Amino acid sequence: MKILFAAHENAWGGFLGLLKTELSQHEFEASGRFGFETLKGFDVLIPTMSVVNRDHLAGSDRLQLIQQSGAGLDGVDLQAASEMNIRVANVPTDKSGNADSVAELGIYMMIGLSRDFRKMASSLASRKIGVPQGRALSGKTVGIIGLGGIGRALAKRLKDFDVQLIGMKRHDPQKVKAELGLAWVGTPEDMKEFLGRCDYVVLCLPLTLENKNMMGQHTFDMMKWDSFLINLSRGGLVDRGALEDALASERIGGAGLDVFWEEPPDPDDPIFKYNVLATPHIAGTTDVSIRGIVKAVAENIRRLETGQDLLYLKA
Repeated sequence: MKILFAAHENAWGGFLGLLKTELSQHEFEASGRFGFETLKGFDVLIPTMSVVNRDHLAGSDRLQLIQQSGAGLDGVDLQAASEMNIRVANVPTDKSGNADSVAELGIYMMIGLSRDFRKMASSLASRKIGVPQGRALSGKTVGIIGLGGIGRALAKRLKDFDVQLIGMKRHDPQKVKAELGLAWVGTPEDMKEFLGRCDYVVLCLPLTLENKNMMGQHTFDMMKWDSFLINLSRGGLVDRGALEDALASERIGGAGLDVFWEEPPDPDDPIFKYNVLATPHIAGTTDVSIRGIVKAVAENIRRLETGQDLLYLKA
């Protein structure tokens, strides 16, 4: 089979090289960017961060499977794929070690912002010792929006930091409250109360048409003045202009961003002059998670080759 990897050859920690080792009998091609010219001649597409629309799919001649190298499928037209009998699968975050890796980065961002990473660098540069005074996590309230694989992994790790954990979930909030031992769980209708309680707001939910720009001016106005926003999910959940306004006016204390409104983001974007701890969409890129994702993707391609039922189908 011929497999298209819609990214640079060495993207995502050498993912493609590892996959080639697992599936040495197949032919691979990297597009060299987050996108591709055509799907003609390919049996499998690994879209990574590429948009896959109806026109792309209509131009394919033998595509059987869109296999995501992670959980996110917001760029893939699932309905069009289903209509054209092209199967779509992902790798759920809790099946590969990805959720654990993302949760670890979330805690890194919380600590970096709390201990004032910018002033620490300034103090070292100016030979000052003993400053700045940071904020401890102990006793603070952490609010997690989205209690799937990543949200659950984060909640599990944060319990040892002596924080109060609250959450938001659209369906069955009381069930997940009991399962995870959270202090409080609300629904989107409780957003004002939720944000007003949080010292840290952590986004751990997929991007949909309903929640695009959910963090905008109206929601930033609901947050505590010194609270932090951390986005571990998708850039489209946050209105970039509203975030810059909230940072510039010190309406919030700062932000931790692993995902952006455009990717890669412009390094000269003025938003980065504010209290923003940014990482280049690498929350799930660790030795453990990459190995787990490679194994899952390889298994599905083997199943496709041998006519077995595929795992984690979404269309």
